Amino acid sequence: MISLKQALRLQGLYYLVTGLWPLIHLASFEAVTGPKTDDWLVKMVGLLAAAIGAALLTAARQSSRGSSEILVLAVGSAGAFAAVDVWYVLQGAIAKVYLADAAVEIGLIVLLFSSRRL
Repeated sequence: MISLKQALRLQGLYYLVTGLWPLIHLASFEAVTGPKTDDWLVKMVGLLAAAIGAALLTAARQSSRGSSEILVLAVGSAGAFAAVDVWYVLQGAIAKVYLADAAVEIGLIVLLFSSRRL
């Protein structure tokens, strides 16, 4: 079984990497996820994801139990990303590749719940 620290590290690293990706190389990000009309919005979401990732990584270093606040952030952000991914794929507004992200997000929620009885 995975520990809470490991789950937070995994989620934090995933958010940090995927959040920074469009900032570092927007062209490759769009090659995978499809073209975007508002580059500023892609970059803003990326920065927010990276900030959440940094907070999760910091929390994983500081405590093995995890505070209520960090668990709400971890589960809430994964749930929000998954919901947006699924909703907008079903609406035809974003590429189906976002369903892979939704699966990762749901997996992260499962890991968080299994690593600690929430």
